[in-house]
Amino acid sequence: MRVVVGTENPAKVKGVERAFKKFFDDVKIFKRAVNPEVSPQPFDEETITGAINRAKKAYSDDFDFSVGVEAGLFKTRRTLSGYIDFQVACVYDGEKFTIGFGPGFEYPRKVVEEVLKGKEVGEVMEKVSGIKDLGEKMGAIGFLTRRKVERSDLTEIAVTMALIPWLNRELYEL
Repeated sequence: MRVVVGTENPAKVKGVERAFKKFFDDVKIFKRAVNPEVSPQPFDEETITGAINRAKKAYSDDFDFSVGVEAGLFKTRRTLSGYIDFQVACVYDGEKFTIGFGPGFEYPRKVVEEVLKGKEVGEVMEKVSGIKDLGEKMGAIGFLTRRKVERSDLTEIAVTMALIPWLNRELYEL
């Protein structure tokens, strides 16, 4: 099986590979830089759109599936900061796509305040953590959980959730 990921981010690529290898034999993962055509820091529905756009733009007939992964902040009143970060995955076969979410977590209020002023989460978290290119390594979640959960883990779960309909085609009429 040939799968292309609509990013060159190593943490995302690693998570996609782990998810597909749970269910399929002989998986080969490729990466392709694409423009998701969303804001550098997506919020709410725009996060889902970014994942879909990444998957669709990465796809070609050379692949069985393409995958898009986008992280974004979703507004909610019931948190300390008013937002939860989710990683959203889209799995696309050239005709149909499916969506999955990874576990959500909250950033410190001071991080969200800076993001609401126009900065990207990655930029703010690099400053907080002191780790350059944090998003391509363990991710903010790795820093916040003391490396017990990393960005590749969130990606793996989001992609696994997006794969559920493909694993149960008869139930989802795919």
